[in-house]
Parts: sequence; C-alpha cells; structure tokens
Amino acid sequence: MKTYRIQSLVLVLIAFALGFSEFIIVGVLPDIAKTFNEPVTVVGLLVTIFALVYAFSTPLITMMIGTRSLLKVETWLWLVFILGNVMVMAAPNYLILVAARVITAIVSGVIISIATTFANSLAPLEKRAGLIAWIFSGFSIASVFGVPVGTWISMHFGWRTTFGVIVAVSLVILFLMRGSLPIDLRQGKAQNFSDQFRIFGDRRIYVGMLLPMFNLAATYTFYTYLRPMLAGPLHFGTGAITMLLFIYGLMSLFSNQFSGRLVELGGLHKMPLVYLLQFIGLALL
Repeated sequence: MKTYRIQSLVLVLIAFALGFSEFIIVGVLPDIAKTFNEPVTVVGLLVTIFALVYAFSTPLITMMIGTRSLLKVETWLWLVFILGNVMVMAAPNYLILVAARVITAIVSGVIISIATTFANSLAPLEKRAGLIAWIFSGFSIASVFGVPVGTWISMHFGWRTTFGVIVAVSLVILFLMRGSLPIDLRQGKAQNFSDQFRIFGDRRIYVGMLLPMFNLAATYTFYTYLRPMLAGPLHFGTGAITMLLFIYGLMSLFSNQFSGRLVELGGLHKMPLVYLLQFIGLALL
C-alpha cells in the first residue's frame, strides 16, 4: 500500500510539473515581452504554438512507442522536457524561446498519456478513476500553487528564475520516477495510424471534441492575458495579482473535483446549465 501511495504521488507530481511549465506563461507573459521587446499579443502566441504542437505530436509519438518499456520511454521524454525548460531559461532571443516551447510541447502530451497508462496498471479497479482524476488535478494544483508562486518569483527575481525552479522540480521528479515506477510495464502493439480515424464515423465524437474545444477556447483566451488585464485596465498591484491567480487556480481545482460529483448528479444532462453559467460569466467579463 505504501508503494502504491508513493507511485500515485509521483504520477500526480508529473502532471503538476507539466501544468506548471504549461501554465506559467500566463503569469510571466509581460516579463517575457519586456525582455525581448515584443508585444504581449505576440508573446501570447506561445500558448497557441504550444497547443498546436501538443495536439499533433501526442498521437503520433504515442503510436511510435510500440512495446518498449514505458518507464524507459517516460524517462527519455522527461529528459527532453527538462532540456526544453533549460532552453527556455537560457533563451537569448524570442526565436529560441519559441523553439524551446515547441520541444517541450512535443513530449508533454505523451508524458501524461504514459502516466495515465501507469495509473490504469498500478491502481486497483475500484481506485483507477479516482487516481486518474487526481493525476489531472495535478494540472489544477499547478494553477493553484505553481502559477502564483512562479509569477511572484518572476516579478522579484526574473522569469528565467521561474523556469529554473521548474527544472529543479523536474529533476527531483525524475529521481522519484526512476525509483518507484515499474520498469517492465509495456503497452500493446500499436495499430495502423489510419485505423485511428475510424472513430470520426461517429458523430458523437464530434460533439465530444467540440464541447471542450469551444469551452477551452473561451476560457484560455481570457486566462492567457489574465495578468496584463489585471495589471493594466483593472489596476491591480503585484500582491493582488498573485492572490487573484491563486484564487483562480483554487477554483479550477474545486471545479475539477466537483466534476466527479456532477457525474453522479446527471452528468451530461447538467452540462447545458454549466455552459449557460459560463456564457453569462464570460459576457460579464
């Protein structure tokens, strides 16, 4: 039981580090723009580039894993993830920064996919859903603690120091990963890539994709430029911005955990109300 708890913690920490690296751009956007003398809107494209590379690379690389040891694959991907963040930290210009974020995005989706595979294998049947929920809550935890703390570090010591912290945390996770996860876990042989497109013959797949796509498009348009809006038109001070980012992340974590309860209360039948409330909130913004 103790081993399982350590393994579960490591999987959640993996998601936390990935979320920290992904979301921190939100908190340091103005600082990066100032360093490279680029408009905030141009630097904001780092979010778009990251998402596009993430989306296209994840299924392709996942299929290339084959029957190799997942721990070995995860280790190499994690080393590339660390390298990408080191490149961000040391980037001498904006072009190198973009390249570094691309490298990070290429492996991030595959890393979390393998982490969920570990969860399905390691957790007892009755605990699998809960563990996977906690793994994805690692991203929300990154919003609660990682983004506010990283933003505070960036404001006082520079955004490069923030990415240095991400590198340090990632190295610790690498050590824990190698010491706790089983080396003999492998996935089944990959299917032909063309077979993956058969799911698009079911129109429910389109609904299942479009709902989160439009939801996240609306949310992240606001979230990406949260700090510039708080510091600019709304005139919040440094301390207030850190606290507001913390509250935003805390509510994201609450929402993530509440989703499990929502399933028990009617699941998709309740979603029209959820989207209506979100529409009203965004309209007020």
